[in-house]
Amino acid sequence: MALTMKQMSLLVAAFGVLSFLLGVIAENKKPASGTPIPLKDSIICKYPGDPTVVLGYLSVVFLIAATVVGYISLFYPYKGKSVPQSVLFRSTSFTIFFNIALITSGLAASLLLWPTITEQLHLTRNVHRNPNTDCPTAKTGLLGGGAFVSLDSALFWLVALMLADNAREDHFDEDLPSTLKTTTI
Repeated sequence: MALTMKQMSLLVAAFGVLSFLLGVIAENKKPASGTPIPLKDSIICKYPGDPTVVLGYLSVVFLIAATVVGYISLFYPYKGKSVPQSVLFRSTSFTIFFNIALITSGLAASLLLWPTITEQLHLTRNVHRNPNTDCPTAKTGLLGGGAFVSLDSALFWLVALMLADNAREDHFDEDLPSTLKTTTI
């Protein structure tokens, strides 16, 4: 089954929105801190059960899905017609938005993975030798920020897809013999 540009753009948008929503929910569900339980020579941090780590990783998965589908959608041969990459990158606007989409995807992945991995480490390494430990959690705000950058990334992929569509149309218009081109008066 051949995919249309509309279907590809809907996939990018859906994955981007899912990544955003999961990241925001993960940020809102993250506990402020754990409860220290003192022992003879150490402290065990007890954290409330929360879905932050799972939601953070799911947000990253949907970000990756949006990025992969966004990238593939740019070079996919719609209606069996492929366009050379050199034609697409001839457009300065396409090149700029393509690079911004790549950069924001990487930044979003970093902002989502950093607190998710940190939170997972806090949950698994919960025994501390320092009696003054306050049972920390991952830095507040990074998951939410990563979620917003993830949504921005999906939007940049969609803009790049629109610019690629324009370049495709221009390329195929140029390929037609002049006798087949229609002119309107």
